[in-house]
Parts: sequence; C-alpha cells; structure tokens
Amino acid sequence: MRLGYHTGYWAAGPPPGAQDAVLAAERLGFDSVWTAEAYGSDALTPLAWWGARTTNVRLGTAIAQMSARTPTATAMAALTLDHLSGGRFVLGLGVSGPQVVEGWYGQPYPRPLARTREYVQVIRQVLARERPVTIDGAFYQLPLRGGTGLGKALRSTVHPLRADLPIHLAAEGPKNVALAAEIADGWLPLFYSPRMDATYRELLAEGFARRDPALAGSGSFEVSATVPVVVDDDVEAAADVVRPFIALYVGGMGAREANFHRDALVRLGYGDACDEIQDHYLAGRRERAVHAVPTELVEDVALVGPVDKIRRDAAAWRSTAVTTLVVQCDPRTLPVVAHALS
Repeated sequence: MRLGYHTGYWAAGPPPGAQDAVLAAERLGFDSVWTAEAYGSDALTPLAWWGARTTNVRLGTAIAQMSARTPTATAMAALTLDHLSGGRFVLGLGVSGPQVVEGWYGQPYPRPLARTREYVQVIRQVLARERPVTIDGAFYQLPLRGGTGLGKALRSTVHPLRADLPIHLAAEGPKNVALAAEIADGWLPLFYSPRMDATYRELLAEGFARRDPALAGSGSFEVSATVPVVVDDDVEAAADVVRPFIALYVGGMGAREANFHRDALVRLGYGDACDEIQDHYLAGRRERAVHAVPTELVEDVALVGPVDKIRRDAAAWRSTAVTTLVVQCDPRTLPVVAHALS
C-alpha cells in the first residue's frame, strides 16, 4: 500500500507550510501529493506551483470539480500539467454537490452519473488525439448543437505526453463507485472504512464487469483513499482533531435532503449519530455537532492516537482494496506518520 499526502482545502489563504510538506512527502518516499478545491482556491494552480520543485512524486487533484470547467478545458489543463511534470499528473474528478454546482458554478446538477460519462468520454478523446473531438450528448455537444452553425470539430494542437493519462473519479454512492470502476483508472473514496471493504469490492467488481476492453484491466485500477491521521498519546485528543472535519461533512456539506457524505456514514452504521450531528449543525449549534461525532466513527475512517496504535490500526487497511493511503495530517508529523505506516 503506497502513501500519498493531501494538502487539504485552503481556509482564508494558503495552508501554512504546504510547500515544505510537499517537498517532505517526496523526500520521505510518498508516491503522490493531492490538492482540492471547493469554492475558493482551485486545485490545479497550487499543484503546479508546489509540484514544480519536485521530481518524482505524482501530482493529483482530489478533486477537480467537473462543473468548474468544460471537459475540453479540463483535458487541456491535464495534458499541460502532464507535460510540465514529465508525466506525473493524475486527473482526479468529482461532481461535487448541488449546493456548489448550482449555487457557485451556476450549472445544473441532475443526472450526475450520466454527465460524468460524457465528461470522461470527451477527455479521453482529447488525450487520444486520434481525430477531432465530437460528441452529441445530453449534456455536452461538440460542435455545439443549435449554435451559429460555424462551430468546427477540433483536435488538440498539443500532442499529449500520455494518451493514457490516468483519470480517477471521486465517488461515495454505490452507483458512483461502480461507475468509477467501469470508466476510470482509479477511485478516490472519502470516508472509506475497512469494515466496508467487502461491499466496496462488490461494487468495484460490478463496474469492472461493464468495463470497455479497450481500457486497462482492473489489475491496474487504483483506489486512493483520503484518511486523516493524527498522532497523539491521548486517543480522545487525537479524535477531537478529526471531529470538526466529520461534523462539517455530515452537517454542512450538502442540504438535509441531499448529502452524499452523510449517506456514506449512514451506510457505515452511524445513522442516529448523523441525524444528531446534522440537526445541531443546521441549527447553528456547531460545537454540539462536533461533540456528537462518536470516537468509534472517527476510528472507523481515520487513524488516531499513539504511534503504536496507528501502526496496529493501519494493518486493517493493508488487506483492503485501497492501493494508496492518502494521509491528511499536520505537516510537522509527516516523518512520524511515514514511519508508522511504512
């Protein structure tokens, strides 16, 4: 199981020490470094800026939001970064949720799976560069249907460094997970738990069964799970660092009737806790929402506590479908975390 490092979301500005952390991750032998975007900083610019001083570590977006860019614009950014990094870029994509898609990007959200299919299809055409890119889909048309009539099917002027540049999909719902295995080169799960590994493997197998033979086989498929890691001799103190993260996703990242992060944790068996967290959060009782996150839930989706405990708990992850553990941690603890998980 390889290690990755997630720089996380920006707050009001760049995360302190991010450049040093990226360099430390490469020095410590991490396989990959990942960035994120929501409705503030973007995922591509920091990856290029920080990654410019690296030579070996892979550079991935976890995730670039599909509604933020047309599929051809995303393909342009991907092939550009792949050239500049010498073939180290990994394109991680996600649909986000209706609050961000419709509220921030002003794009329609319905039918995200069908939209994802078309989006990835266009990107693969750009990267293959076999012919001008065309699609007559429900969401994307190239050339545009019903425009001036002057649109022309085009092929990228730049030859991609890798026609098989890896595309990973973020997914939490069962259908989305299967879709990742069907059309992508990897899956970026959030709130993965070793306890759900058998279920996840079944969903992946369902997708692999529908996979186009022209794509690489399932043996090369990657599962890069983002996992918070907090080193502290006091388990509860370590869990306290993760609780706000979980409370935010359960209570604040989505509406009461549409929150896919919450749904993932309900499937893990924490329905009652999620109801309480969401009720407090939506009522403005943020501290009570945080306190309502059970320690057991934290330990299911994160690695927290003394180094020896983290090392023992990590053993359960090694037998899962996860191929890369993408750690989110205090950059100052990266050497300790690397040692504990090596």
